[in-house]
Amino acid sequence: MARKESKAARSGYALFDVLYQDGSRSSNRRVPHSILGGIDGDEPARRAIEEQDNAIAEKARRSRIPIKKITRSPA
Repeated sequence: MARKESKAARSGYALFDVLYQDGSRSSNRRVPHSILGGIDGDEPARRAIEEQDNAIAEKARRSRIPIKKITRSPA
């Protein structure tokens, strides 16, 4: 029997775990599949997550914590 497709795969998003410079983590950050792949691989995901972090930091009126590492979340 084939495995059931995950909800993230059906919705058109890839999920990423983010490790920040200060040691904090953020799990299951959504990035559209449409910006991933090609010659850059998952590098566009870093830019998308940084943009999300900038928007969040601006609304919270605090500085953004730099990202140390991004990895795909296990399915």
